[in-house]
Amino acid sequence: MPRRRAAGSLIAVLVVSVAVLMVSASVGTVGVPVAETLRSVAGCLPGSIRTALGIAGADPAYEAIIMKVRLPRIMLGFAAGAALGAAGACYQGLLGNPLADPYIIGVSSGAALGASIGIVLTSGSMAAFGGTIPLFAFAGAVASMVLVMALAQIKGKIQSESLLLSGVVVGSFIWALVSFTMLAAGEDLPKVMMWLMGSLSARNWGHFAMSAPYIALGIAALMIMSRGLNVISMGEEQARFMGLGVEGFKKAVIVACSLATSAAVGVSGIIGFVGLIVPHMARYMTGPDHRALIPVSALAGGALLVAADTVARTVISPAELPVGTVTALVGAPFFFYLLRRSRKEGKPGR
Repeated sequence: MPRRRAAGSLIAVLVVSVAVLMVSASVGTVGVPVAETLRSVAGCLPGSIRTALGIAGADPAYEAIIMKVRLPRIMLGFAAGAALGAAGACYQGLLGNPLADPYIIGVSSGAALGASIGIVLTSGSMAAFGGTIPLFAFAGAVASMVLVMALAQIKGKIQSESLLLSGVVVGSFIWALVSFTMLAAGEDLPKVMMWLMGSLSARNWGHFAMSAPYIALGIAALMIMSRGLNVISMGEEQARFMGLGVEGFKKAVIVACSLATSAAVGVSGIIGFVGLIVPHMARYMTGPDHRALIPVSALAGGALLVAADTVARTVISPAELPVGTVTALVGAPFFFYLLRRSRKEGKPGR
């Protein structure tokens, strides 16, 4: 029965994800019929396969809109959302804290500092946004993760409470540096602010190619460690009794989560609450088994971020909102609900 439930949940989320991708590709300042969207995507297939399937060529204008403008942004949003969703599910299981999310150990603040420095040094040129600034953000996120893990170790062991506190302390210090960088930004301040609020605007296939391998590697590593996450979720003492090398395992999970998260943040900016909301929704569907929870969280996270970005770019079209604003409007009330429920149950952690 649990396997049927997990399989059913995975299929349902996959169907919803495909539907969200198709709708997102079709709506915008210029509406594109769903049939033309399908033909445009099918254009990637070899000609012999298209002929065998009887798929006609897409209208060149529609195909240009889908393949050059919307699809790169959609795929990047889906990859970033998948990273945040999967990492959130693993952080919550590892730390035993329902309020944990991928930014709990300061990855976002490190990426924010790196990106802010990159924008100031390059004067926020579009060429830099295509290559240099994401690298600055990725480097900042990785440096922050290393610092937090070093501070969280007590006698060679990473304590969950120490990890959370280290993340808060390092994050607060780094945000102070970000504020200083913003003062030095001058005319580039609006670009810094837009990045800090999270945005997928003006992203292209280069951004996707830059981040997707790291995100895929991080999620794949988490899937491999899913059985160990099931064990450690029952308590560290029991995990040790069952033969799990707890300290090494915790470090491996944190590194995999941070790798995926930093790759996502490096190209999309600060997008909060996806990693907090999605794992709870997925856990309701699949139960606590991480073998099903991680892939469902990844698919649901991707679908949620694509849906949020679709709202962000269409609600006040031709202008657009930062996608982080949309996720915050949805996520903040959900966070308050979780906090209130945890207080009523009297157990905010494991």
